[in-house]
This record gives sequence, C-alpha cells and structure tokens, in this order.
Amino acid sequence: MNTEIRPLKKDETALLKDFLYEAIFIPEGVEPPPRDIVEKPELRVYTDDFGSRRGDNCLVAEAGGRVVGAVWTRIMDDYGHVDDDTPSFAISLYREYRGQGIGTGLMREMLSLLRSQGFMRASLAVQKANYAVRLYEKVGFSVTDENDEEYIMVCVL
Repeated sequence: MNTEIRPLKKDETALLKDFLYEAIFIPEGVEPPPRDIVEKPELRVYTDDFGSRRGDNCLVAEAGGRVVGAVWTRIMDDYGHVDDDTPSFAISLYREYRGQGIGTGLMREMLSLLRSQGFMRASLAVQKANYAVRLYEKVGFSVTDENDEEYIMVCVL
C-alpha cells in the first residue's frame, strides 16, 4: 500500500490522543489500560495545546485516505526529557501498519525536519522490552541513560 508522509493538519490534532494511546507499550499478556489514560496529566503534556510551542512538530503517514501513523515532537518535561532545548519524540502506528517501514520513514522525515529547524539533538524514552528500540537505533538514536524499565535515547542531529 502506498503511504504518504505529510504534516498534521490543524483540524487533525485530536488524532494525537489516539496515537498517544497506541504508543503505550503493553507487554505480552498484560491487559491494556482504559483509553482515558491519555487524560492523565503526565500524558496530556504530549497533546495539550499542540502546535503552540517551539519544537511542536507532527508528521503523519496516510494510506488509502486514512491517517495510519504519527510522529510528533515537543519540548516538554516528559519521560524522555533531557533539557529545555531538545524536543522529545512520540511515535505510533495502528497495529496493522507496523513492521512495514512506515515508522522508519516517519522517524527519518522528522529528524530531517528538526535538523532544518536548527535543533542539535532529539530524545525519547522507550520501555526496554519494546521492539521499537531497534528502530530507534537504526535511525540514529543511542542510549544515554536508563532506569529499571526504560532507556533514555538521544539522536545527535
């Protein structure tokens, strides 16, 4: 299926809550959390007033007229925060579109966009058990810190 990567449109920002929910890593055999988990303050930092701050960028993947994935960045005090000049990444795809290279394309496009905006690096946090760790390494992120459950990864632009 042909996929187009394009900027998020103003009237599509509500999609970010869907993709934020999709981005929650759920280990094998664990019951998914309720959808309203995205309304918790520690998760709302990813979506509230999106588009209003420096570092707010979003690209989406569209297939067959439907948005099937999103990558967005924001300078925020989230799990992947390293400093106030480094945008943090969030990315997710609907399950049936994973493993087809769409996420890699979204990540590469976003890194290029951030580079063109003059950012020096980007960061993210990822559960150690998440298969996406390999994707992040493939596009240039490396582990700079970790805790019991997560890696903090940075990509120098």
